[in-house]
Amino acid sequence: MAIITLTTDFGEKDYFAGAVKGAIYSELSDVRIVDISHSVSPFHISEAAYIIKNAYKSFPKGTIHIIGIDSELTPENKHLAVKLDEHFFICANNGILSLLASEIRPEKIVEINIHDKIQTNFPVLDVFVKVACHIARGGTLEVIGKSVSQIKYTKQFEPIINSEKNQILGHVIYVDNYGNVITNISRKLFESIGKGRAFKISARNVNFNVIYETYSHAINFDIEKEKRKEEDGKKLAVFNSAGYIELAMYKSNPSTVGSAASLFGLEYRDTITVNFD
Repeated sequence: MAIITLTTDFGEKDYFAGAVKGAIYSELSDVRIVDISHSVSPFHISEAAYIIKNAYKSFPKGTIHIIGIDSELTPENKHLAVKLDEHFFICANNGILSLLASEIRPEKIVEINIHDKIQTNFPVLDVFVKVACHIARGGTLEVIGKSVSQIKYTKQFEPIINSEKNQILGHVIYVDNYGNVITNISRKLFESIGKGRAFKISARNVNFNVIYETYSHAINFDIEKEKRKEEDGKKLAVFNSAGYIELAMYKSNPSTVGSAASLFGLEYRDTITVNFD
C-alpha cells in the first residue's frame, strides 16, 4: 500500500487539509495518508524544510511527500516532482528542498506540466494530488513533467565561515513547540571547523561554552534533587536529534515561565555566532 504524507501551513481550523485527503481517497482508495504537520507558519519555507527533512527518513522508501507551502503557481514559482533518496517530493520550486538537496543529490527532477488539463486555484488539492496518485500507481515522473536539472536554492540554510576558520556565523531557522531555538549550524560543521577547540556560542545576551548530547546531560543527577541549584529552566545548548545546535531551557513551559525563544529574545533569522579559541 502506497503512503502519501502531507506537510502544509493549512492549520487545523479550515477545510483545506481534509479536502486534500478526500481528493486523494477519491483518486486512490487503497492508500495510507499520514499527516506530518499542518502547523507550519504561513509561507515559512525554512520551517517546512526543517520539518520534512527530519521526518521523511523515518518513512519507507518510495513514500510520496506532498508539501503544501507557498504552492501557488507563478512564473517564478513552478511546481516540481522530485525523486530524492528513494522518496518522492511534490512541492513548489521555492527553495523548500534546499536543505535536503544540499546533502543528497536528487535522482530525478521534473517540472510538472499537467496544469492545462486541470482547472484549479488550489494546486495542492488538484495538481499535487493528481501527481501523488499517479506516482502511487507506479507511474513515472516523465509522464507528468519535463526533466530539469536544478532546483532553486536558498542561502538561509548555509552558515558562514570566516577566512581564519575560527568563527561560524549562523542563524535561527526554527523554533519548536517547546520554544527551543534550532540553528542552521550542524554538528558536522561545528566539529569540522572546531577540531576540538574551546568555543563560545553567543546569541543576543546569552552565551554557552558547553554543548550537551541530550537535555538531561545538563543536570547532575549525582546530586540529590533537593540540593541541585539548577534544574527546570536551566539554559543549555544541545546537539538535537536532527544533528543541529539547539538552544533550550530544561523542561521549561512556554505558556507559564517562558521558553528559550522568549527568554533569550530569539526569533527566526536572528544571528547565532560560534567563536573558537
